[in-house]
This record gives sequence, C-alpha cells and structure tokens, in this order.
Amino acid sequence: MRARIAIGGLMLLVAFGSPAVSGQQPGGETLRWFKGNTHTHTLNSDGDSTPDEVVRWYREQRYHFLVLTDHNTVTPVDGLNALHGAPDRFLVIRGEEVTDSAAKKPVHLNLIGGEGLVAPQGGATPAEALRRDVAAMLPAKGIISINHPNFEWGLTGEDLLSGKGAHLLEIANAHPVVNNAGGGASPNTEALWDSMLTAGITVYGVASDDEHELKRPWARGAARPGQAWIVVRAPRLTAEDILASLSRGDFYASTGIELTDVQATPRRVSVVIKEQKPTRYSVQFIGRGGRVLRTVSSEPYQYDIAGDEGYVRAKAVDSNGLAAWTQPVFVGAR
Repeated sequence: MRARIAIGGLMLLVAFGSPAVSGQQPGGETLRWFKGNTHTHTLNSDGDSTPDEVVRWYREQRYHFLVLTDHNTVTPVDGLNALHGAPDRFLVIRGEEVTDSAAKKPVHLNLIGGEGLVAPQGGATPAEALRRDVAAMLPAKGIISINHPNFEWGLTGEDLLSGKGAHLLEIANAHPVVNNAGGGASPNTEALWDSMLTAGITVYGVASDDEHELKRPWARGAARPGQAWIVVRAPRLTAEDILASLSRGDFYASTGIELTDVQATPRRVSVVIKEQKPTRYSVQFIGRGGRVLRTVSSEPYQYDIAGDEGYVRAKAVDSNGLAAWTQPVFVGAR
C-alpha cells in the first residue's frame, strides 16, 4: 500500500508495504515472509535440468516460491504444483523470459504470472525494443521485470527510460557473465536503477539466480542456484498475493543478508538485520542520483527524512560482500 502524506507542506509517497517480520493489513490479515526466485530456466529452454528437478531443488532448499522463466516459452506449472506444491509452504508460478534483441544487443524481460505467450517485438534500437516489449506484455496482466541490463552491455541508462511501465529491474543477477558491477564507462546495475528512479520512474529492485545449471554446483562459472533471491511480504502464499506484493514493492532483494524488519514512515526509514556474528554490517541510505545520504555501522539502522531526497532506499552490506536492498520511499510530489 502506498499513500501520499503531507507534513508541514512536505508531501511524501510512503511505501507502507515494506516487509516486516509480522504485521496486519487494514483488513486484519497477518503478513508473512516468503522467499522466492523470479528467474529460473529448465530443459524447456537452455537449462540443464528438467522442470521437476529444478522445482525439487528449490523446495528442498526451503524456498517458498519459484517462477519458471524459460526463453520465449511458458513451462506449465499445474502438474508441478500438484506434485510439489503445498499450501503456505511451496508454490510454482508460471512465467516467461521474453528474449529479444535489437542492433545486436540483448533485450530480455521476464513476465511473472500473467496470461498467454508474449512474443518479442523487436525494434531498431534496444530502447525501441524495450518500449515495444513492455507495451506487449502489459495486456498479459503479469509482473514485468527488466532483466540483467548489463548483459553484453545491452541496455544503457538512457535506454532504460523506455522501460516505463515495467514493475521490476534486476539489480543483482547471479549469472556469472552479466556485468552487475559495470565496467569502463558503463555504470553498475544499481546506478542504472538510480537513473530510473531519479527520472521519476517507479521500479523496484530484484535479485535473482537466473539459474541454468543444477548439474555443476561446484563450478564458479556456472549459472547455479541459491545465490540471489527476494523475500516478499504477503498474507498468503498464492500467486495472486505474491504478484500483488511485487506490484506494490512489498519485498526486499538479497544475496545473503536476512532482514527481519523494514519500516517506512513519513519521517523515518529503518532496517533491522538478522546479524550473524562475527560478521560486521553497515547500511547505506541512498537518495536521488544515487547519492549516499547516510551510512550507519551499528544498530539502529535508520534514517530521518529531511524532505529533499527525492527518494530514500536502503542497502545493507556485510563484511563478506553480501548485500540486501529495500525498495525506495518517494519524497515529494511525483
């Protein structure tokens, strides 16, 4: 849930749907955490394992939900849910990776949930292909994710402005060759996210495995599972509730750090980390243009909103290189 709140002339758009350990919606429903992966491949496209094997792995690793996103293919999930699904314990959600290209650059987007099969639309430039693909995906009524923008340096910050209408942007994709960290004159994926937010585009950051390989879990060069995920806050483990939470930004993204609470009020953003000793942690609060507003190295991890930040998001990092990202709270009229 988001709401605009005026305080002394300051207008805030606050994402009240930010995750929490527990809580209640206005209707009285208790909210819970659900861990899931939104980008997964099987033998139905270029994965190395059957859908059954892939689903079994994620369930055995205590994930709550999994989205199958084969390239330009919708892998059926009803039989998989009949075999592996369990109420409030595990759910398989249908998806598709709409796999496009333009000017010899890749343009890939996930449709999470939704209806039908969406064909890649193409275009003269990556920006045009992105705009056309998003337009084609919107009638399918799912959640749209722009995937690994730095894969083969496919999408620039300017290109991404054509992705307005997408709900998500992959800021941490665990595939080994997608250039999350940027390079040369190309910014990292987090900076690309900030460029969209600074331009006034509401898009939420996700982390995913982009799993292709179960057979070589020891290989550093393999696109293996279990490296990046999201944790969604929702009342029930159903496709409808998970997709609704994704559309509102009621989740955080992680490569290993677990958050036990995130609170966003008109005056403050705060994060609680489930700390593992002797690991050390810090939290950066980040605003318009990717500017670091404050870095906090011990509890409480919180930031008091001044009103001129444009937006505020938090990034938790630990001494072993793991991270977690919360979704932005927008400050001011939009």
